[in-house]
Amino acid sequence: MSIEIKNISHSYSKGTIQALKDVSLSIKPGERFGIIGPDGAGKTSLFRILTTLLLADNGSAVVCGYDVVKDYKAIRSICGYMPGKFSLYYDLSIQENLNFFARVFGTSFEANRHLVEEIYVQLEPFKDRPAGKLSGGMKQKLALCCALIHEPKVLFLDEPTTGVDPVSRREFWDMLDRLKSRNITILVSTPYMDEASRCDRIALMQDGKILAVDSLEGIIANYDKKLWSVKTQHTNAVLKKLKIHPEVASSIPFGDSIHIRMKNQLATFEDVRITMANMDDSLTVAPLVPEIEDVFMDLMSAQ
Repeated sequence: MSIEIKNISHSYSKGTIQALKDVSLSIKPGERFGIIGPDGAGKTSLFRILTTLLLADNGSAVVCGYDVVKDYKAIRSICGYMPGKFSLYYDLSIQENLNFFARVFGTSFEANRHLVEEIYVQLEPFKDRPAGKLSGGMKQKLALCCALIHEPKVLFLDEPTTGVDPVSRREFWDMLDRLKSRNITILVSTPYMDEASRCDRIALMQDGKILAVDSLEGIIANYDKKLWSVKTQHTNAVLKKLKIHPEVASSIPFGDSIHIRMKNQLATFEDVRITMANMDDSLTVAPLVPEIEDVFMDLMSAQ
């Protein structure tokens, strides 16, 4: 395995805030693995432990055969890390940042330019511009270049597309697609469910716990509960009724509809329609094919 995590736990504020709770994961060499979860799920704490910036309270982790505690120097030399917050030098230009990070790892931009050429050509016209004056998408590209300039074996990307426009998000994932040919193991975290489809496998994470691990298709296929879509002109009023309905197990608003799960999983369409009949005149019910958001919300509610 490229990354092996066993029973990692970590707390802040003298143990009062538990960020990670017995987390275990195995990530294969060359795999693009996504950790999907909202803010506060524990994603950044896990990344900091794996990149040797934070010590776990319990458990162990190995990156490319190196222990994150005993072999921290070796891990730092083979990893690229792009933290969630832009952390390059604002007063240095694009070129100066690249030169600096290359020298930190004992190489030079000129020697390794080929590693980032495809991304750098988009930055080169602005190479003398201070990093602090770049757009979100340009900062994202520069940070990725700096993380790749020493040819890492493992790339850690902590919410790399948060705060950038949809076009830049798509371009970034297209760049990651092209990195697969180099057999770099990529561990990426994101709060965006739609980005799960761009990963080989994903882990759904909430409140410091791993809820499920598999491919996107595998997680959805393993979800065996029936879901129903309820549409109405009076969403808020109907949602309040559904929350306290004795036959409804869960009700979650999604866009212009409400996704519900009945306590009786053997309920037919006609059963559900009759149950909903007296709730609202404008209400319509239809069977629903679950998506990753449905599975994640259901797993969260079960915790």
